[in-house]
Amino acid sequence: MSLPPLPKNFARAVDLSGLGKTAEVMASIPGIVVNQENLIGEILPQSNTKVVILICWSPRSTQAISLLEVMGKFEVLDTSPDGEKSWVLGTVNVDAEPQVAQALQVQSVPLAIAVIQEQIVPLFESVPPEDQIRQVITKVISLAADRGVGATPEGTAIPEVPMEPEEEAAMNAMAQGDFVAAKVAYEKWLARKPGDNLAKLGLAQTELIIRITGLDAKDILAKAALAPNDLALAIQSADLEIANGDNKSAFDRLIKLVKILEEPERKGAREHLLQLFSLVDPQDPDLIKARQQLASALY
Repeated sequence: MSLPPLPKNFARAVDLSGLGKTAEVMASIPGIVVNQENLIGEILPQSNTKVVILICWSPRSTQAISLLEVMGKFEVLDTSPDGEKSWVLGTVNVDAEPQVAQALQVQSVPLAIAVIQEQIVPLFESVPPEDQIRQVITKVISLAADRGVGATPEGTAIPEVPMEPEEEAAMNAMAQGDFVAAKVAYEKWLARKPGDNLAKLGLAQTELIIRITGLDAKDILAKAALAPNDLALAIQSADLEIANGDNKSAFDRLIKLVKILEEPERKGAREHLLQLFSLVDPQDPDLIKARQQLASALY
């Protein structure tokens, strides 16, 4: 059975074979395990009455396993005493379901996607801090409620978080696959509220998607291997590695250039590295180590 066309909210899929070594998989995967059949027959129809959040993951990605644990916890917290859920969690193992991953145009794992009235809204990549994930879930439920989809069951503890007008504009733009318009909306949000962490994260993720759209991952990484000191190739390669969850390789690549390049290229490598830092959970061990290495390289 072939999948029906889905909203093209992502660029073409890139090779996911560059993920890390096999991670320790959870004993029990939370939510609904999504495959080609139930995506069409269950998940998409259900999104007309309740928000569906899909987590695209791989058992080879430790970040993906971490995100599954967080989402499973929130799914339980957002379930009323009588068992009614305020949203539906689905999981897509991109290794086991490559057709589903391709249909969703998955560019990286882990990746969170909301499905509202059979329309796809990209939420976040990597593993943001839990409080930011909580805010995203809450605001997606609020956005869906404005469209007449779902309601919060009695007994759940979902806090009320008003949606910023620019945030709603960005999410609507992303639902249409217009990442440039989403970027503009996030920039307006930050201009009005410079310290908003959710706006910063949204802008950084949107800019990453824009940068890697249309790139041939195999070609870029092969060229970078032949020219390791080429800053432009290193930046593109690091973007692709971050998108595929290989944070350590991305950080190591740019830190090496910070050590050996002269100004102004050295500054370019450092500034791009700091951009990538903003996309990763502050508690990530690779990020903590990379910050220390960058400080050592600079001072």
